[in-house]
Parts: sequence; structure tokens; C-alpha cells
Amino acid sequence: MIPELRDILFLDIETVAATHDYNTVDERLKAQWARKANFFKRHTDQTDEDLYHDRAGIYAEFGKVICISVGKFFDHESGELGLKTKVYSGHDEKVLLTEFKSMLERMDSSTLRFCAHNGKEFDYPYLCRRMLIQGIPLPPALNLSGKKPWDVQHLDTLELWKFGDVKHYTSLDLLATIFNIPSSKNAIDGSQVNFVYHKENGLDRISEYCRGDVVVLAQLFLRLKGYPLIADANIITA
Repeated sequence: MIPELRDILFLDIETVAATHDYNTVDERLKAQWARKANFFKRHTDQTDEDLYHDRAGIYAEFGKVICISVGKFFDHESGELGLKTKVYSGHDEKVLLTEFKSMLERMDSSTLRFCAHNGKEFDYPYLCRRMLIQGIPLPPALNLSGKKPWDVQHLDTLELWKFGDVKHYTSLDLLATIFNIPSSKNAIDGSQVNFVYHKENGLDRISEYCRGDVVVLAQLFLRLKGYPLIADANIITA
């Protein structure tokens, strides 16, 4: 395997509002949400409850993780590069995060590098915050607090695409389109995850969507590094 492709764990998470019923939110927390919702109301006439269902999931203080999908390159028996994926999902966030942490602790944290799209702004800090909220000590690979930027070896495909342009955001789906990578956005997209989970009990659909994003992410990383895409036959699920 090409050395720079070793020890990379591709990562994507799906998050939702912590509860489907806004009325069950703790009163202290509900007051804090009302304060945050005031910032959104400058551009919408939605109620606090509507905004909670639309946006709470993207904030670790008000949401929870329901799915974590990972992928890792391996040498396929065909002699070509392969990608192995695995999905952790469930309704009990503490159990889910504990399983994910156990997997990380079986890996060498001194060489392990995460790669996610917008991971440095979203996935990595969200996981850290939810683990702490759930009383789970951070594994070494995620214990980033206080580290200098140059000491953090984790990767971010959005950052790779920016080329130093701090203003520019490009979605994973757009990059998949311009690099002609098959997209995972066929059944649902990120804006629908909260509805599909809370209203349709669609965790299985979300899990498959999340897995698809990790495949796209790994393929995008290869294209950004100038390598060919992995053949579908060499992508497996653990």
C-alpha cells in the first residue's frame, strides 16, 4: 500500500436533536435553546420548537450522535487498493460512543489519522463534546484539547480543497459531482436526517446513507491526492 494511505481512518457522523418531543427538553436547557434560537429568528419566523427540530442536531449541546461510519484502506486480494467500511449506529448514544471508543483504542494512536469532510469544524469536536457529556473519557486519538495545530495530524478534505482560502465552503456532494464520484445522496440528504430518524424511525436508512458518505469521502481523498478511484468490487462492509 502507498505509505501516505496507511493509518487513515475515514469518518462520518450523523446527528439529530436529542429528543423528538420539544416539550420533554429539560427546562434549563430549553431556556438556553431559546437564547440560541433568537439569533436564527432574525432570518425566519419559525418558533423555538420548529428551530429545535431543524437545527438542534448540529449543536453538540442540544443534539446526539446516532451513527458513526468509518472506512480504512487495505490491500485487496486482487492486488489493488480496497476499502473496508464499518457502521456503528444505535439509539443509545452512550453505548454507541463507547463501542466507537473501544475500536479506536485497538488502533495505534501514535500513527492514527482521522479524515472527514469539514471534520475539524464538526465531526471531531462534536464527538469529543458528546463523549464528555456522556461521561466517557476521551481516547488518545480524540484528546485534542490544548494541542498546537501542527501537532494534530488529522485530515480534512474540505481543508485540502480550500488551498488556504478560509472563506470557501464546498459540500462533499459538490466535490463528488465535479470529480465524478458516485454520490450517497440518492435516498436522503443531511437536511432530512432528523425527520427520517424521529418521524420515520429510519435509523437503518440513515446508517446506509452514512456509510455511503464514507465511501465518497475516501474516494474524494484519493482524487485530491492524484490516485485512481477504488473499484466497487474492492469496497467491502465489515
